[in-house]
Amino acid sequence: MNLLKASIGFSLASLFSVTVAQAHPIADPGTEGFSVTASGGEIFATYEGTTASYSNDLYLNGVFIFNNHSTPVGTTVSLGIFAANTELIFELRVNNTGESYFTGPATRNPDGYAHARVQSDWSTPGTTLVSFEDLYNGPFEYNDLSFSFTNTIGTPLPPVPEPSTYALMVAGLALVGASRAFRSKKN
Repeated sequence: MNLLKASIGFSLASLFSVTVAQAHPIADPGTEGFSVTASGGEIFATYEGTTASYSNDLYLNGVFIFNNHSTPVGTTVSLGIFAANTELIFELRVNNTGESYFTGPATRNPDGYAHARVQSDWSTPGTTLVSFEDLYNGPFEYNDLSFSFTNTIGTPLPPVPEPSTYALMVAGLALVGASRAFRSKKN
């Protein structure tokens, strides 16, 4: 019986240590689909970790940065110097499925979903954390590849107008048109 308890205790301890070793940051909910924008200057990227089964490569403008299985956590690389307000569009290539997903709006991705969270001022001001989802149609846990950048900010997408806003805009334009027609008849 003591051998069984010791064996279970060892197994649980092993499981716990594996879980702790694989822990990595994930950007906050509500930042899905944000863009990554340069603040100006040299940008450094740091690989923060993964729990993904699939092998994923991270690219910027077609240039390889990290692989989620072969790059050691904490690896930092310079991405170069970027002018302020330059959007950096990162691509996650899923080697197992051949799919690619991008930071920014959902329309950039083959399934129409946002596959990256982008959190500004993550650990220090000017540091952005990006966390990717690597599966087509989700489950959207954003734990498949996390990396951080210096001299960047996460930029929310402009709000999409509600249908009622469009209706008000059309009604307003109709009134402007009717007003002009009425004035031209008067003159």
